[in-house]
Amino acid sequence: MEKLGRNDHCWCGSGKKYKGCHMALDEKIHRYELAGHIVPSRDLLKSREQIEGIRESSRINIAVLDEVARMIGPGVSTQEIDSLVYEITTKMGAIPAPLNYEGYPKSVCTSINEVVCHGIPSPDRILVEGDIVNVDVSTLYKGYFSDSGRMFCIGNVGEEKEKLVRVAKECMELGLAQVKPWGFLGDMAQAVNDHARANGYSVVVDIGGHGVGLEFHEEPFVSYVTKAGTEMLLVPGLVFTIEPMVNMGTSEIYIDDKDNWTVYTQDGRPSAQWEITVAVTEDGCEVLTY
Repeated sequence: MEKLGRNDHCWCGSGKKYKGCHMALDEKIHRYELAGHIVPSRDLLKSREQIEGIRESSRINIAVLDEVARMIGPGVSTQEIDSLVYEITTKMGAIPAPLNYEGYPKSVCTSINEVVCHGIPSPDRILVEGDIVNVDVSTLYKGYFSDSGRMFCIGNVGEEKEKLVRVAKECMELGLAQVKPWGFLGDMAQAVNDHARANGYSVVVDIGGHGVGLEFHEEPFVSYVTKAGTEMLLVPGLVFTIEPMVNMGTSEIYIDDKDNWTVYTQDGRPSAQWEITVAVTEDGCEVLTY
């Protein structure tokens, strides 16, 4: 971290002197670092202007998912969902972030039943009564990324699947309640994992959330199985996703060796996931997408 004098211009680009801008924050972060905690680097802390850019991207992201919610149902193909996401996103002047990302072929991820994440839309996959599906939308607008996902129950899904979807959302909400400045990502993770386990479920270990905003995926990796008081310090300006993948059975997963994207539960039992993007603020947090 660059050493600045009190009267130097602050590293954040505000044009203010360091002593009147980020000096006190940096000193507080450094005290946590000296105590052995993981702390965010300066480039992970978003400025007010950057967070406003992420907000603008998030508004489009939310609007796209709202349109998906209006059209999804029995008889709809996952390709139709993908086409709608592309159409609405581009109509609003944005880009679907997944499209061609590391070779991903579509504009959205549609993960059904035992698919944990990264399900690839297809004209051959028609939603039927009893399916549960996660639609994961990621948006790039004027250089800023936003990310969110919702679960949809297609018709009558039965009590077991309905409970899984509901508890997965509760896990996300309980994790969100732990996001506050000078706490830790582990506080959020333990709240998520405790609630999932209390309901007889497991949380995926190998895939988690991530920082987001200036890039599609940034540091930190956000685990949902670590302990309170551990992982990265939550500092105002940190932006990341909360997206625990809650499995009805084992937490073990595998990746389809044909498409190298689709992630399945090892035991073939259903999985559910909700995703939001949050920004840590001076007095709590702001939910940017849902």
